Amino acid sequence: MASLSQYPSGEATPTTPSGTGGGPEGPRWAQEQLDRHNRQLGHAGVARAQGVLAGRYRLQGADEAFALLKTASQQSNIKLHTLADAVVRTPAPDQDATAWFPGRASSQPPRLPWLRPEAGGRDNQGVVLKAALHRVLTITQTHMGNVQLAESGRLHLARHTGLNKYFTDFFAFVEAPTTSCAQAASTRRQVTVRDVGTAAVFDLASRHAILQTGSRAAHSIPLANGNGQVLGMISSHHERPLSGFTRAQLAALQQTGTDVGRWLSWHWHTVVLDALEHLHAQALSICRRPDGTPVGP
Repeated sequence: MASLSQYPSGEATPTTPSGTGGGPEGPRWAQEQLDRHNRQLGHAGVARAQGVLAGRYRLQGADEAFALLKTASQQSNIKLHTLADAVVRTPAPDQDATAWFPGRASSQPPRLPWLRPEAGGRDNQGVVLKAALHRVLTITQTHMGNVQLAESGRLHLARHTGLNKYFTDFFAFVEAPTTSCAQAASTRRQVTVRDVGTAAVFDLASRHAILQTGSRAAHSIPLANGNGQVLGMISSHHERPLSGFTRAQLAALQQTGTDVGRWLSWHWHTVVLDALEHLHAQALSICRRPDGTPVGP
């Protein structure tokens, strides 16, 4: 896990949050601080996308850009922050192009052997992440875990089970490099924290956030595409210190990470790009001159 106390560059971090007490595990953040921090990070990505759309399509303002984002998000069943991130980091369509991705071929989602047919569609991100987390927790024999997705240069909490509100609010956005999931992402290898209470990787606030939820050990599995790019992370949490996992367990976890990484890559290049294409078409339909010709992009 990474630390909330690592703010973006230029922002100060209090060593002991005001109005809170610090135990032996470290300082505890006040709920209003968690809420404010998460709102700032969540809104920042959407605001950047609003600016991109408003400038590219000569929209009337941020509100019109937000309406486009919201409509495309709902129709595509994609989280608003995910779509906003895609708008910001995807190269713009060609000037006056009616299609953002001309000639793009569609494809079927990759097969996931551990996804039971009755669980739902193979193209549904919620269904896939839920099944993947369940598989990891079954292999590691615990009931606590979470899934994070890489967005805007950070890991964003996408799914969790068995973890309390303070933990999920504290780790809603992960940025710090000195943590177990960050280590797994940077090395593209599984990382086991055998004892959270003594592991040097955590700062005091992160350690406290993990221990207070009942976790004493953790294991992180990177979700990487075929090029080795880390698209997310699945972590299991354990009530007692770990002695390690067997080769068979590690191999099964590695295969799960590979499967999910491949699926996330497919999801980006199909479902997310479909949503961007729809967004592009809607924006062009709004921004037209009186003679019917498009104004942008």
